[in-house]
Amino acid sequence: MGLRAILLGAAAVSAIAGAAAAQDGDTIKIGVLHSLSGTMAISETTLKDTVLMMVEQQNAKGGLLGKQIEAVVVDPASDWPLFAEKARELISVEGVDAIFGCWTSVSRKSVLPVIEELNGLLFYPVQYEGEESSKNVIYTGAAPNQQAIPAVDYMRDELGVEKWALLGTDYVYPRTTNTILEAYLKDNGVAQEDIFINYTPFGHSDWSKIVADVVALSNDGKQVGVVSTINGDANVGFYKELAAAGVSADQIPVMAFSVGEEELSGLDTTNLVGHLAAWNYFESADSPENAEFIEQWHAFTGDDSRVTNDPMEATMIGFNAWVAAVEAAGSTDTDAVLDAIVGVEVPNLTGTTAEVLPNHHLTKPVLIGEIREDGQFDIVSQTDPVPGDAWTDFLPDSAVLDADWPGKDCGMFNTETDSCVQVQSNY
Repeated sequence: MGLRAILLGAAAVSAIAGAAAAQDGDTIKIGVLHSLSGTMAISETTLKDTVLMMVEQQNAKGGLLGKQIEAVVVDPASDWPLFAEKARELISVEGVDAIFGCWTSVSRKSVLPVIEELNGLLFYPVQYEGEESSKNVIYTGAAPNQQAIPAVDYMRDELGVEKWALLGTDYVYPRTTNTILEAYLKDNGVAQEDIFINYTPFGHSDWSKIVADVVALSNDGKQVGVVSTINGDANVGFYKELAAAGVSADQIPVMAFSVGEEELSGLDTTNLVGHLAAWNYFESADSPENAEFIEQWHAFTGDDSRVTNDPMEATMIGFNAWVAAVEAAGSTDTDAVLDAIVGVEVPNLTGTTAEVLPNHHLTKPVLIGEIREDGQFDIVSQTDPVPGDAWTDFLPDSAVLDADWPGKDCGMFNTETDSCVQVQSNY
């Protein structure tokens, strides 16, 4: 992999990028809060490297506000309470001005009270379940209306799916997403008996019975489809069991929300061809912006085999939006940056633009990809950018809620009572 890649690995425990020799006060510090060990390292390590690349590039342009950027990397080790401890350390001890991090919603929920208490700023780069809008978070990944709902529509309309297996890892993102999808499917005429829901723990490895149960759903002749919110290295065992059971995409298509190029790079994809994923970016996107990003990524890592993926793009968008807001505000102060960031537009990698909305979500295109034998995706569907909806229209308590931080300083504005809700949704 070369010396550069070895050095990147060595940075995993505590890396400082930028002007390493600079003294305190001469740099702007940001925190990188991603699991570099444990079950989520398979997905999150690449996002650490992405932030370091963005820092290096910005510093090469002269830094920010006349200072170099210094990235402080910590490893919360796929331990959800440790995310909160590391976030507090980054803000209170290291003095970072923004944090780029978290993958799972349980890690974000762990960090949320800390950054709100300390008035920190988190850029969260992964698709999630919605039902949240914090003043202190910019959600650069997809909300359900930018991934889960369009994916189900595609499976129903293009693949003829009539029965649904909603398989997820047992934590807040899969459970809330599946609650939304179950309500959406029922609203669209799907009977309760045609919806099968199952949850497994992080790192689950024995998938034989679950796959057998899914296969059995098709015994009545109806087309079965799997919607997967399985996270981390449990995906390895799931896809291996599908192949062992002889389940092809033509028989039972799988639509994954947490499997991209990075996860597939560790699998034999021969038997996965045709299965699907829904994201807002794929490495196979044909645009000058994407070609340049891939070239920069390979140069930075020193490894042409390193793939790109959707959360990397979301990380890049978040970093560039933060830089633009800091420059507009002339300050890294959280409140000043938040005042400046709504309305900021930055290029995405598919050739359009991401805009930061008043609800602290983004506009994002929806892409559906089919797995190829080389572990990449053929893009079979792509929309124009869709505004992220923090509160779903398919749960009654959420349908009446809006988030408007610049206008009403509120993440849960009840449009019926014309007032802010003080308690978070139950979903």
